[in-house]
Amino acid sequence: MMYVLLIIGFILLIKGADFFVDGASSVAKLLKVPSVIIGLTIVAMGTSAPEAAVSISAGLAGSSDIALSNVIGSNIFNLLIVVGVSAIICPMTTEKVIMQRDIWWSLGATVAVLIMMIDMKVSTIEGIILLAGMIAYIVVLVLAAKKNRDEGDEVKALSPLKSVLFIIGGLAAIVIGGDLVVDSACDIAAAFGMSEALIGLTIVAMGTSLPELVTSVVAARKGDSGLALGNVIGSNIFNLLFILGSASALTSINVASELFIDTAILIGVTLMMYFLCRSKEKTSRPEGIVCVLTYAAYMAYIIMR
Repeated sequence: MMYVLLIIGFILLIKGADFFVDGASSVAKLLKVPSVIIGLTIVAMGTSAPEAAVSISAGLAGSSDIALSNVIGSNIFNLLIVVGVSAIICPMTTEKVIMQRDIWWSLGATVAVLIMMIDMKVSTIEGIILLAGMIAYIVVLVLAAKKNRDEGDEVKALSPLKSVLFIIGGLAAIVIGGDLVVDSACDIAAAFGMSEALIGLTIVAMGTSLPELVTSVVAARKGDSGLALGNVIGSNIFNLLFILGSASALTSINVASELFIDTAILIGVTLMMYFLCRSKEKTSRPEGIVCVLTYAAYMAYIIMR
């Protein structure tokens, strides 16, 4: 039964995120907010809503290992599997602004979290610092969007009532799905004698990263593979600064010792992605295969340790 609840939880998370993004984007369009800002904020946050629901729910439930490991595991999955699979489908071009700005925000946020973990917890004060970093990043994005205004694709506006219903229904599905995933993941961990940290790094991280994977793969199949890297880096920054920041601001998160290694691996993978994307300003199919194989090796390592 716990496996069924886990699957139902993931379905609610993913569909809830879809409805929330559609509703929020429609409201922003009705209020005449530029679509480029919608993409940089609402849509990026929407694809990370499952991670937010799971990590915040886990933190409040006292399952701090899942709260932190979900963020770290999701970011590693995003960089190696989402980017890797997208590159295999279609060689992925690299936006210069991502290499010059966003990937360094992602790397800096990861290093900051590693430093915060030294005392074996991420405290409420540190959570507030991470949230302040998220606000600063959004300000940078909005200022850049206004400076280089590009309306991009039009967002389809729903009726005001339908928009509100989509937002409320989407958020409800995200919250309920998050609770189901956390509870069933803890039950599975207990049944198999697995640590919550391992469950968070594997099953939960993969499940909550499905929106990023689907978004990037669809973009790659349509020939817009350059979207994949921006989606991944933006989601990773949001995971570290907003999700971990919110979870730890609400209640201090204890750190399992093995997560130091995983966070260091995330730093290494981020640097690896930087150098791969810098080569010829694209990520080729062979490089995509390297990313997927690297993730397979990482999975083997964390399961065996």
